[in-house]
Amino acid sequence: MVPQLQTFLPWLDLAGIAVFAASGALAAARQRMDFIGACFFALITATGGGTLRDLLIGAPVFWMHNATPVILCLSVAVTAWIVPLRWWPERALEWLDAMGLAAYAVYGAGKALQFGIAPVSAAAAGIITACLGGVIRDITAGVPSILMRHELYVTAAACAAGLFVALSRFGMDSQHAAWAGVALGFLARGAAIQWSLSLPGHRGH
Repeated sequence: MVPQLQTFLPWLDLAGIAVFAASGALAAARQRMDFIGACFFALITATGGGTLRDLLIGAPVFWMHNATPVILCLSVAVTAWIVPLRWWPERALEWLDAMGLAAYAVYGAGKALQFGIAPVSAAAAGIITACLGGVIRDITAGVPSILMRHELYVTAAACAAGLFVALSRFGMDSQHAAWAGVALGFLARGAAIQWSLSLPGHRGH
């Protein structure tokens, strides 16, 4: 079954864009940047993974043909930048990132399936969609990349995208499969945030 995410789950794409934009703007605010910097961080965080995904699967780059993602990023960025930092919970950035990670992993996998990509490759496209924006945000901000913090991150995205693809291939309604994938991805990332969960690292010699 090919999920038609563009038709019945437009909220999933918009949710991923919004929360990643907020996390980018918050990262900029913590660096004491102006609102232009916040808008830039919001845009690269929210569109980085999806841009690479679209290039890889042969789709039109989503924000180049539709102004809605850009307008949403800018609106969220300005709003997030205006809110004083002291009003944000201490780990707001991590939790916003977790929500964006789960939503974008599923959406990215679904869009890849829609363009005829094989299931395993579609799940990989979901992981790229979910993870790349946060990596670009951290590198641009000059902070250690989330990938280097030894917490479940890519694994959480893989759980979300993998479960969605598997359930869809086994015939589950795409909307329910999407909910299940988002929930698993968010729970996995949330558990890592709360308890610093990680997979065993390489032991070396």
